[in-house]
Amino acid sequence: MSRESLSPARPQDDPEPRPHRVVVLALDGLLPFELGIPHRIFGRPKDAGGRPLYEVVTCSVRAPGPVETDADFAVHVPHGPEALATADTVIVPASYELGPVFEKGVLTDELAAALAHIRPGTRLASICTGAYVLAAAGHLDGRPATTHWAEAERFQRLFPAVRVDADVLFIDDGSILTSAGVAAGIDLCLHMVRRDHGTAVANDVARRTVVPPHRDGGQAQYVHRPVPDPRQATTAAARAWALGRLHEPVQLRDMAEREAMSVRTFTRRFREEVGVSPGQWLTQQRVERARHLLESTGLSVDQVAAEAGFGTAQSMRQHLQSVLGVTPTAYRRTFRTTADPLGGSAGQNVRTPRATRPAAASAAAFSNSSTG
Repeated sequence: MSRESLSPARPQDDPEPRPHRVVVLALDGLLPFELGIPHRIFGRPKDAGGRPLYEVVTCSVRAPGPVETDADFAVHVPHGPEALATADTVIVPASYELGPVFEKGVLTDELAAALAHIRPGTRLASICTGAYVLAAAGHLDGRPATTHWAEAERFQRLFPAVRVDADVLFIDDGSILTSAGVAAGIDLCLHMVRRDHGTAVANDVARRTVVPPHRDGGQAQYVHRPVPDPRQATTAAARAWALGRLHEPVQLRDMAEREAMSVRTFTRRFREEVGVSPGQWLTQQRVERARHLLESTGLSVDQVAAEAGFGTAQSMRQHLQSVLGVTPTAYRRTFRTTADPLGGSAGQNVRTPRATRPAAASAAAFSNSSTG
């Protein structure tokens, strides 16, 4: 890539502003899978004219050249640390050779010099143990953050000023985002696309990547039972049944009966498989349904509330405010897509609501859903 392509952003009055630049910092010992995630996810989105919405650049802490991976091959990285100065978003994937960063929580001189290129206000993100780099640089002090569940306890001891949450798949704290291990990096990158350009764009990327646009639950579901016992019944059929009836009353006992289980057994099995309670899951799905309708249709807030199963606009407003931090009207104004008959444009680059962890459902989640 030419020096010109790594130049700072064009003036705001430029009729053809450049794509949002994502710079991925490749460190020795990196995991090739995680290095490829930002390129795969951010390399897909395009605007209505077919122009890329993002440009993805990979850089090293050294001059261009090979960077060792945890596999039996190295990767050639074409840019040095100066590329970080051109970033709108910097992503730090995991590495198994962080040295003093992992052992003592301090940056090496080489890494500190590289990070010094990052401009104030640049969005920062980490995948898995990449959070060690952000924490060692002081960016996570006083903030909520996550990393791979197996590293969370050690991470907390090493960085006591960080508010570690070992359950969630990722955390969006505005200008800084962190994700759990490996595939959670996909969840994080899809979330950033959704945050920048709305659900329709993110869902299209997810379809093309053949991954779910949103995964239920958090890391807890993977700690003790990575895969449900195939000899036991699952709750998949009940979930599919409920998803087709979000606009109707859905009772816990009805879901349990679909799987021929007692309510107690069903609830336990559901949490083992999904990572959250049936009530929390149902609220998540209704929030997602409401988001989709607010973005892509001209339905009134009352109609969206009914279609999503919240019953009343007030109930939906309370749930969206709790989960996303905004009202339905504010969410629609932010993320309205070009397909929306109300008008507006896709890709408004604004700060997202705080949709980062499983939606909290009240003890009366199912009884509330009976209002439709």
